[in-house]
Amino acid sequence: MPTVTFMSLYLNYLTGGFPEFVLGSSNITYLDLSQNNVSGPIPDSLPKKLPDLMYLNLSVNSFSGRIPASLSKLGKLRDLRVATNNLKGGVPDFLGSMPQLRALELSNNPLGGTIPPVLGRLQMLQHLGLNGIGLVSTIPPELGNLGNLNFAELSANELTGILPRALAGMHKLREFGIEFNKLTGHIPAVLFTSWPELIAFQAQGNSFTGKIPPELGKATKLKIIYLYSNNLAGSIPVEIGELVSLSQLDLSANWLTGPIPSSFGNLTQLTRLALFFNQLTGTIPPEIGNMTALQVLDVDTNHLEGELPNTITSLRNLKYLSLFDNNFGGNLPADLGKGLSLTDVSFAKNSFSGELPQSLCDGLTLENFMANHNNFSGSLPPCLKNCTSLLRVRLDQNQFTGDISKVFSVHPILDFLDVSGNQLTGKLSHDWSQCTNLTILSMDNNRLSGNIPAALCGLTSLQLLDLSSNRFTGELPSCWWKLQAVVYMDVSTNGFWGKFPVSTSLSDFPLQSLNLANNSFSGDFPSVIETCCCKLITLELGNNMFFGVIPAWIGKSVPLLRVLSLPSNNFSGVVPSEISQLSNLQLLDMSNNSFTGFIPSTFGNLSSMMEQLSTWTTASSERHDVVQLRRISIFSRRTMPPDSLSSVDEYRERVNIFWKGRVQTFQKTIELMTGIDLSSNLLAGDIPNELTYLQGLRFLNLSRNHLSGNIPASIGSLELLEFLDLSWNELSGAIPPSISNLPFLGVLNLSNNRLTGAIPTGSQLQTLVDPSIYSNNMGLCGFPLSAHCLDEGTQDHTQQLGSDVGLCYSVILGVVFGFWLWFGALFFLEPWRVSFSRFLDKLCSK
Repeated sequence: MPTVTFMSLYLNYLTGGFPEFVLGSSNITYLDLSQNNVSGPIPDSLPKKLPDLMYLNLSVNSFSGRIPASLSKLGKLRDLRVATNNLKGGVPDFLGSMPQLRALELSNNPLGGTIPPVLGRLQMLQHLGLNGIGLVSTIPPELGNLGNLNFAELSANELTGILPRALAGMHKLREFGIEFNKLTGHIPAVLFTSWPELIAFQAQGNSFTGKIPPELGKATKLKIIYLYSNNLAGSIPVEIGELVSLSQLDLSANWLTGPIPSSFGNLTQLTRLALFFNQLTGTIPPEIGNMTALQVLDVDTNHLEGELPNTITSLRNLKYLSLFDNNFGGNLPADLGKGLSLTDVSFAKNSFSGELPQSLCDGLTLENFMANHNNFSGSLPPCLKNCTSLLRVRLDQNQFTGDISKVFSVHPILDFLDVSGNQLTGKLSHDWSQCTNLTILSMDNNRLSGNIPAALCGLTSLQLLDLSSNRFTGELPSCWWKLQAVVYMDVSTNGFWGKFPVSTSLSDFPLQSLNLANNSFSGDFPSVIETCCCKLITLELGNNMFFGVIPAWIGKSVPLLRVLSLPSNNFSGVVPSEISQLSNLQLLDMSNNSFTGFIPSTFGNLSSMMEQLSTWTTASSERHDVVQLRRISIFSRRTMPPDSLSSVDEYRERVNIFWKGRVQTFQKTIELMTGIDLSSNLLAGDIPNELTYLQGLRFLNLSRNHLSGNIPASIGSLELLEFLDLSWNELSGAIPPSISNLPFLGVLNLSNNRLTGAIPTGSQLQTLVDPSIYSNNMGLCGFPLSAHCLDEGTQDHTQQLGSDVGLCYSVILGVVFGFWLWFGALFFLEPWRVSFSRFLDKLCSK
């Protein structure tokens, strides 16, 4: 047999331990067992069995254990590759005693440990791969002695400390990767003047500070610069414009300020420019039109302003354009998109105006299109209807007009469509049944009209459906509950009427939020909620014409319910005590109905209203700080800015309630709100003392009922209460002193009752200066009323006030009795009557 010196068995589906037949081929100099499933330890006998090995590649297998020290005896070994295995035990020091090594590849093993400084002895080393091996270490400056090294990859470890200036000694370095570690300090400028052959510098995902060194422009062969997701500050060096070979530049997610350098116009080979998540100012320079190779331009989430330069239409290879969340304004270039094959475009969250370019989707390749939150107007480009590749579209919060069905409804793979907050008109055509892939459809706050076609029931993938605040009319189609994937459904504020559709399904729907408010729905409480909606979290039926009683099953069939809003209907009967079984309930609004009976004392068991949470915010003030996103690992090829693509999570748990005198929208903050509104009903009896157990309560409105008795003495235990309205009842007795213990109370109304005594004083009560909040309580005195109390204590004053009231009544009765006694005498005694008549005649004659 001929002598075997070269053996390559890569990708041969080998299993089991190290192949014995290989160990029997003692003359092998080149051995490649990579990309198999060989397991077990690397044999200690390898140097003895294969003493002439020069190349050993065991990568992408399942080897385990340590890297055997016996490998140091392979005196001819130049190339050692054991990447992507399960090797442990650290990077062995003995490797530093193998000066003949040209390549050392240990990546993607759970080795752990540190980088041995002795690796700096490998003067012939050209390739060093230590990425993803669990290193917890600094970078030893001794690596700067590797003068022949052209590839160094130390990424995805837990390297700390600074980047040593001594690494400048690696004069032949071409590719350097230290990404996704914990390195700090400045990036040494000397590296870029000492590495003339450098083509790739990847340091993203660390904590480098300071400025980007202008000396970067000296490494003129650079093709790739990744510095994203660090803490770099200052301006972008204009010298980067000298790197004419540059193909990819990503400086995103730093703290960079100042303008985009006009020198970037020299980068005619650049295909990707990512500057998002910084604090850049100024305009996009017109020189950008010279970057004709550019495919990706991403400058979102900065402070850029001005109009988009017309020269951007010269970027014939542009596919991805994101201007999201800046201060851009004016009209877009009319020819933008003409002749291009754009796939991803975001103009969202700017101040652009005018019409969208009619040629925007000329290439018919557009997949993601975001123009939301601008001042765009006019009709939508008709070309959108022909762009059947559309996946996600956001056009919400603009001033678009025109017929919605002339642009959309024939997009078979469209997954996401939000056109809310515009002035779109028209009816939903039957063509919408072709959008079978839609999961999110939001059309709220437009001028859409007509009936909902039964074809809409065919959108069985819908998870979010928002048709609210339009001009739709008629009954919902009987097939409505074919929409069995819907999580969020809002058809509020339209002209819908009739009974809400029932379901013949016996399975539970994933529905979590149902809003039917502000329509003309009628009938009993919807039975579909009992049979199919056990996952419901928010239920809003307000301002309709529902009638009848609230069913007792409400306490068991929707155990996750957090918001129950039923105001302004025709519900009657008692308030069911079973509501108290809803342990997650936080907002209960049953106001303006015809409920009778008593307030259930079991409401004191509403456990979610017992919990005290310290802070809460409304949706209008809620905004995730972009700084929180800076420390995430930002991948180098995004599809769209995360914030520009909303999902069902953005709408879930959104609820409108009357709070602090006006309707407010609460979104993603429901867990921080609690409230009960039973106002404008026919409830009687006492206010249950058990309500004061709800120490997380912020809103309580029991006004306009027939409640009697005293205000609970422990009302002050509701320490988070901000709104309290007990007006227009028949409450009596004194206002409990504990009410002064409510530090957050901003709205109080106790008027039109039968309360007596002194109004308690306290730091927060002193800010409530409107006397009308206590008006029409004949027995009250003290600030802010004009009626002063005596100096005695509240109890003595109450007794004195009671005596004064009795005295007043006695005087009034005496006067009335005396008057009628006098008048009767005048009427029945003739002499008195004649004399009185003459007296009147005499007065008249004067």
